[in-house]
Amino acid sequence: MSTVRSDKPFVLAGRTYRSRLLVGTGKYRDMEETRLAIEASGAEIVTVAVRRTNLGQNPGEPNLLDILPPDRYTILPNTAGCYDAIEAVRTCRLARELLDGHNLVKLEVLADQKTLFPNVIETLKAAEVLVKEGFDVMVYTSDDPIIARQLAEIGCIAVMPLAGLIGTGLGICNPYNLRIILEEAKIPVLVDAGVGTASDATIAMELGCEAVLMNSAIAHAQQPILMAEAMKHAIVAGRLAYLAGRMPKKLYASASSPLDGLIK
Repeated sequence: MSTVRSDKPFVLAGRTYRSRLLVGTGKYRDMEETRLAIEASGAEIVTVAVRRTNLGQNPGEPNLLDILPPDRYTILPNTAGCYDAIEAVRTCRLARELLDGHNLVKLEVLADQKTLFPNVIETLKAAEVLVKEGFDVMVYTSDDPIIARQLAEIGCIAVMPLAGLIGTGLGICNPYNLRIILEEAKIPVLVDAGVGTASDATIAMELGCEAVLMNSAIAHAQQPILMAEAMKHAIVAGRLAYLAGRMPKKLYASASSPLDGLIK
């Protein structure tokens, strides 16, 4: 039986977005390349590592908000570089202060520097505190469906399972777990980490993800601005393919044109 899918808006914390591509701001050569790549991506949500980026806490230094103004982009502060719940909560509180009461945050609590795999125990602890304090929490997590369910039950507004380890470019390593998360999800599911090229982003969207977040795939490309544009189109193509519904896979060939009525 075929399933007819109708599109629905991409909504986070009560705001609707046209673009389903979220991008990071790290690893570019300079501020100008950052600005041009993000413009080319068409992204409306830009994630910023609060512990590594000047958002005004360092007067006299270049401020990222000068090239990515909050009246044009939704700034998504993240807790990159945090290794326990206490650090992560403190970083989110700092972000809210720097951004005039901004509640939308991306929570990530890492387990170690070698893998940058999420520490799900500390992530759950931090999520509970942040939700109680009124933050709108988007959360980076493993591709464990049970953990994703628990984070949703805590009150996170989006779960962001990894496709592969951060910065590896390996693409979606376990689509089966991701499918389970998507089947059970009552909040948006966004792939975060591991995307390497446009086809990876398309596959994530074809699986039914609401959006994709990436940084290294664009910033580490030989031509980041060109890759940013490629990613913009990949996200759109993947979403349309998901809505269209792919043809079934078959073991043997089937003619594109019917055989009945051939001229003999």
